[in-house]
Amino acid sequence: MKTILVDALHTFVIKGEGISQQMYNLLESYPNKKIVLTNANDEQSKKLGFDNLPYPLFTLKHNPDKIDPEYYKKMLNNFNLNPQDVIYFEHSTEAVESAKSMGINTFYYNSEKKDLEELKKFLDSNLNL
Repeated sequence: MKTILVDALHTFVIKGEGISQQMYNLLESYPNKKIVLTNANDEQSKKLGFDNLPYPLFTLKHNPDKIDPEYYKKMLNNFNLNPQDVIYFEHSTEAVESAKSMGINTFYYNSEKKDLEELKKFLDSNLNL
């Protein structure tokens, strides 16, 4: 069963608001493991509420950031996963391209539109439901 990689800030967590309840409800409709990805350091994580998420959080604390393919290589190694074991959605186009360069099936999530229907289509079609 594939693991769902979830972008943290501006996607799963809305600055000043907290966790997107609608996105949480969507993610909870899948039995798959979820991992939240961020660049945040400890201080930023605490300030943004990342220390109280319902899913495991992975960060390299800006060393490197998600725009560097090395981030994804280290994340996959950390969880003993291969690129084909995961799907990912992310709001940063640079991070999307970085993840794709590592062979990760990645969906650009437009954080302005917040199109959960398109996200659901991506999840459904790539989780083989």
